[in-house]
Amino acid sequence: MNLNGLRVVVTRPLEQSGRLAAAIEAAGGEACVFPLIEIGPPPDPAALDALVDRLDDFAWAVFSSPTAVDRAVACIGARRARPFAGAIAAIGEGTQRALVRHGFSQVLAPTERFDSEALLALPSLADLRGLQVVIFRGQEGREVLADGLRARGAQVAYAECYTRHPPAGDASVLVERAGAGRLDALVVTSSEGVRNLCAMLDRVPAPPSALSACRLFVPHPRIAAAARSAGFDSVVETDGGDSGVLQALASFAAARPAAMAAAGAR
Repeated sequence: MNLNGLRVVVTRPLEQSGRLAAAIEAAGGEACVFPLIEIGPPPDPAALDALVDRLDDFAWAVFSSPTAVDRAVACIGARRARPFAGAIAAIGEGTQRALVRHGFSQVLAPTERFDSEALLALPSLADLRGLQVVIFRGQEGREVLADGLRARGAQVAYAECYTRHPPAGDASVLVERAGAGRLDALVVTSSEGVRNLCAMLDRVPAPPSALSACRLFVPHPRIAAAARSAGFDSVVETDGGDSGVLQALASFAAARPAAMAAAGAR
């Protein structure tokens, strides 16, 4: 895989950007970390502590993101001598990797699409009658997973172990780089990130078309739809996970010399 000097902005929260940025650099690209979401403390630490104290009541723990894993493991380790002994599930390969890194070797996770719907489609979660399930996640978010688990008979509790906030700054550095031809691609991995990017552009002020010189790479149809609805025209939907994003970036990088040559010929 060769990114041929492709200049890529990674917009994940700072805590989650390092792995993808390093992979871009290792493949010959240039990575710039520009978080569109900032991570904060739990919205209600006392409620989180109380839930962790009764963790043995739950048959399943589901983790929504790598940040949820890191924050939950820290809280659990601070309050319990024993780790969680029930079954564990993850949404996405990054979340699964984070769990493995913390010593959880048996993790249920989808292998193709990385979202709540794909997790709910797995046979292991088909019948949860009489079982309690805890979902470790950030504050608020989609209700698809909890609704699906309840439809299977589960009692569901949320363990909100972090908050998400829009960055306070603006997107002037992105607009300047794009205008100078020094920005090729942005990787945006959530619809919330799309909304925050639009808000940051408003503070420049600049419309989404200010970034028309670069492409948005997004790993889910829902995020692609949000980006197009917001006014971003050049959106590439990738396969899920870092591997899908990197493969799409590599295909784009490989096609650039031919495209540039054709433009020059005209």
